[in-house]
Amino acid sequence: MTQAPDRPLRVAVIGSGPAGVYASDLLSKSDAVADGDLEVSIDIFDRYPAPFGLIRYGVAPDHPRIKGIITSLHKIMENPAIRFFGNVEYGTDITLAELQERYDAVIFATGAYYDASLHIPGVDLDGSYGAADFVAWYDGHPDVSREWPLEAREIAVLGNGNVALDVARVLSKHADDLLVTEIPDNVYEGFKKSPVTDVHIFGRRGPAQMKFTPLELRELAKSRDVDIVLYDEDFEFDEASRAAIESNNQIKAMIKTLDKWREEQKENPGTASRRLHLHFLQSPAEIVGDENGKVRAIRMERNELDGAGGIRPTGETIEYSVQAVYRAIGYFGSELPEVGYDKLRGVIPNQEGRVLDDTESPIPGLYATGWIKRGPVGLIGSTKSDALETITHLIEDHSFSASDAEPEHVNEFLDAKGVRFTTWDGWHTLDEHERSLGEAATDAAGQPRKRVKVVPREDMVNISRGE
Repeated sequence: MTQAPDRPLRVAVIGSGPAGVYASDLLSKSDAVADGDLEVSIDIFDRYPAPFGLIRYGVAPDHPRIKGIITSLHKIMENPAIRFFGNVEYGTDITLAELQERYDAVIFATGAYYDASLHIPGVDLDGSYGAADFVAWYDGHPDVSREWPLEAREIAVLGNGNVALDVARVLSKHADDLLVTEIPDNVYEGFKKSPVTDVHIFGRRGPAQMKFTPLELRELAKSRDVDIVLYDEDFEFDEASRAAIESNNQIKAMIKTLDKWREEQKENPGTASRRLHLHFLQSPAEIVGDENGKVRAIRMERNELDGAGGIRPTGETIEYSVQAVYRAIGYFGSELPEVGYDKLRGVIPNQEGRVLDDTESPIPGLYATGWIKRGPVGLIGSTKSDALETITHLIEDHSFSASDAEPEHVNEFLDAKGVRFTTWDGWHTLDEHERSLGEAATDAAGQPRKRVKVVPREDMVNISRGE
């Protein structure tokens, strides 16, 4: 390991979501830094004017405990060894070659923002939506339309993960109950007009193979004036399912919750104005359209447990009347300029975080972490351990190669290119502005709101830059 005590190791991180921030934190607190053998200077670049990635633009607004992750990320970003450059598009505002001229290493932490594909007839009908697009809308993403067609009375949500539950829960909630969150005004107005009465969540597998968490499941029961509807035919367990329930405390807790709801449903049939239906062992076969090309139904194929922990189709189909379908079957990473891309997995080809070239050899100084490294699986704990692996290799490999390593030169470079970048101080300004908007507004109980998000990109940039 070569040493260059006369200057810090300069590292650029592309993406300011949890993956990028945790990688920066681990690098800045590594043993080499703590022992005084290494000094680091880290610049995090993000295409959005505000930091935190999917935590800001991919988590349901009614999840304050999950939003609390921002608090820990915020503390990390206060580290003077870490700088933030927002509103900077990798590949356009700054290229890989330009980064390599200024940094000794580059870490890609761009995540996975787009919906995984679903290949069934009717998927392109009017009223068939990707969950990621919908989540971006209700989270106030600056690059999506501020309008969303909430016109359906009956809705299908495909998927049995946390995103599916988020989407279904938010769709079934009354707009006034979302005012305690940070949703923008246009999102509140959209939900206020929604005529929804029934939201159906469909999962391919049985209850013992659920992919969401107990917390997400319990959240469903907290919505006002929304009944949960379950179906007894979904709760016939095979030997593998029973074994999964007994061996996994998380699954056992969720089955216990579902059983409790089933008993309550029998004793006290719901009278709420909205219903949230949980269906298991059904796979989407076709989205059915009307003569105008709009969704009018979804055709599901019934599955059965195969005794070995899997499922098999029965050939039986069931048609449900719905006017909208939301596909929450997973995220997918997008291709980045000037680096390789695995089209099947939606990741940058890498070996334990070292980015590979076409010959599967590591490219010196290039690394990946998070979902763009391993695919869109795992929660925050996985992201931390994933970042540790990447940072360990970066420190093993590190060399001082950038010809121009002065931090101030990055500001001058972006200014010269006309990039209206935002900074960490600018985020503080935007944060305070959004909180002040919340204090000036009230929720359904007449209490001040904690925050109201600013949505237009130009407004975010202007506020952050004091312009």
